[in-house]
Amino acid sequence: MIVLERRPAPSTAWQGLSPVLAVALTLVAGGLMFAALGNDPFAALRAIFWDPLFGEFAFFFRGQLLIKAAPLILIAVGLALGFRAGVWNIGAEGQYIVGALAGAAAGLAFYPADSRLILPMMIAAGAAGGIAWAMIPALLRVRFGTNEILVSLMLVYVAENLLASAAVGWLRNPDAVGFPGSRDLSRWGSSANPELIAGTGAHWGVAAALFAVVAAHVLLTRHITGFHIRLTGAAPRAAAFAGVNGGRLIVFCFAVSGGLAGMAGLFEVTGPAGQISIDFASGYGFTAIIVAFLGRLHPIGILLAGLLMALTYVGGDNAATSLGLPVAAISAFQGMLLFFLLAVDVLTHFRLRWRPRGVAA
Repeated sequence: MIVLERRPAPSTAWQGLSPVLAVALTLVAGGLMFAALGNDPFAALRAIFWDPLFGEFAFFFRGQLLIKAAPLILIAVGLALGFRAGVWNIGAEGQYIVGALAGAAAGLAFYPADSRLILPMMIAAGAAGGIAWAMIPALLRVRFGTNEILVSLMLVYVAENLLASAAVGWLRNPDAVGFPGSRDLSRWGSSANPELIAGTGAHWGVAAALFAVVAAHVLLTRHITGFHIRLTGAAPRAAAFAGVNGGRLIVFCFAVSGGLAGMAGLFEVTGPAGQISIDFASGYGFTAIIVAFLGRLHPIGILLAGLLMALTYVGGDNAATSLGLPVAAISAFQGMLLFFLLAVDVLTHFRLRWRPRGVAA
């Protein structure tokens, strides 16, 4: 029989190959799923991966690529810092929503004033909203030892109810004649998040995502806090003996991930989404978990993984429109990436061995 035998040390070869192999297995399994749904698998994969980059309307899709990638990268970078330290923030979607609500509320409080200071103030408010929401599971973990996975995840549902309340109540556009949703922030000059380079889709959120990638890389490789993060994740007891303050590190990781998620929500509500609405929650906070692991919790890897995942969003919309693929099939295809990555990751720490039946382990 085939058994798993733990490796003396993690395989560096498999660490590099596992994301590539996971993507390849996802393409195969996704193709089989599309075929089972009655679609040509090659046409479906072409519509998802090829046409947005090199097809007839690639000029439009390429702009959408950065718009979709920016929030995924921004959130995933923050999550990866915590994951590397063994701090599991699974509620980034809630922090994304609360950041958007806080930033939008701060800006609308000054409507219709015309000032260049309003957008920076909204960005700061969005980050503060995300941090405040992230502090709930962080402080409960530090003070009472609660499970941050459950607390942060449950807070997502609370944030979704706050979103619904804001869309139909305290942030609703008074001129909308009963329709839910806030004023259009992308059309109000003081709060608009404009395209920085025409035709590229790059707005301030894209710039913030690139800055976050560079800052996280410098933090992890050049700063003592980055060393504490890596040490705590690799050997928690050794980190404690070395004097690393575990509670302070938990709060720091939650603050960074919550702040970045809140900023992502603010950039989305002032740009692509344009307003607070009941369906503003887009699932970016959950998809960013896939991006973080697909990028091996490394800032540069997250940048590439974010672009790949954004391609599945843009290409998935293209496939749904041109081929009639169900939206649920595209979501399942994206989920396969994490499933196969975790499955292949087993080979990083274990090797397959053949053992005759009846032989003791």
